[in-house]
Amino acid sequence: MKGREYGMGNRTLVILAAGMGSRFGTRIKQLEPIGPRGELLIDYSINDAIEAGFDKVVFIIRKDIEKLFKETIGSRISEKIETEYVFQDRSTLPVRSSEFAQRTKPWGTAQALYCCKDVIDGNFGVINADDFYGKKAFVALAEFLKAPDASACSVGFVLKNTLSDNGTVNRGVCSVDEKGLLVKVEETKKISRNSSGIVTGTRNGKEVTLSEDDIVSMSMWGFTPQFMDRLTARLIDFVNSLSADDITSEMTIADVVDMEIKQNHYDVRNIPTDSKWYGITYEADAELVRNALKADEKMF
Repeated sequence: MKGREYGMGNRTLVILAAGMGSRFGTRIKQLEPIGPRGELLIDYSINDAIEAGFDKVVFIIRKDIEKLFKETIGSRISEKIETEYVFQDRSTLPVRSSEFAQRTKPWGTAQALYCCKDVIDGNFGVINADDFYGKKAFVALAEFLKAPDASACSVGFVLKNTLSDNGTVNRGVCSVDEKGLLVKVEETKKISRNSSGIVTGTRNGKEVTLSEDDIVSMSMWGFTPQFMDRLTARLIDFVNSLSADDITSEMTIADVVDMEIKQNHYDVRNIPTDSKWYGITYEADAELVRNALKADEKMF
């Protein structure tokens, strides 16, 4: 796009691993052995990321799982790629950091990414720790970050490739224009296929019917460093809008991207992929993912 300058530099992969995992029983789903030799889903992502050209990994974790997390994965990952840790804490806010005494949970993925503001110095990607994205998706993301032709990108998955057999899922349903840019991202919850084969979900509390071919965000984003200023401004507005006794409100990265697209003409490239998503949302998902990856001996 003429007349714009997009950031260059190192390619960092930010991995969101601070989720509570409330639907996964008592174990920590990000640390669940999945591969034929006990690999975690994070191992697959990092292996694919290194091969695609990423040169640094930033893990966003909770302080209470730091020791277990580092013992389980950190020591061996740091031998392969530069590794850094950031802790998501409810008090890490750009404003009013001491005013929410009743709050016990973090503020969502936008605040998680805000916690990385001091360690990001180049173009960066963002993924979930408990999702399997596939090699093609990482290559596409890395290529975009090497020479961005937009302010940001979203690797867009086909909805039917991202459903769980064991319960509902939440997805950001994307609308894309003729130039391949996102028009909007609509947070849609409780998505599943019913007994008639129809895919439905809820949006703003109302049931909606979806196409299985809809493009959805799986929180696989690519950004230039300038995005952090936009995110910080949105987070400030969000926090300032809340009462001090609010204990549940969250802001996601998708929320920030959607607002920037609609209000500031922020250009976000959709990078389509036909990769099959695997993830651990529910405890029963773990065995399905193990079976799907068991035959793949080429990963390591």
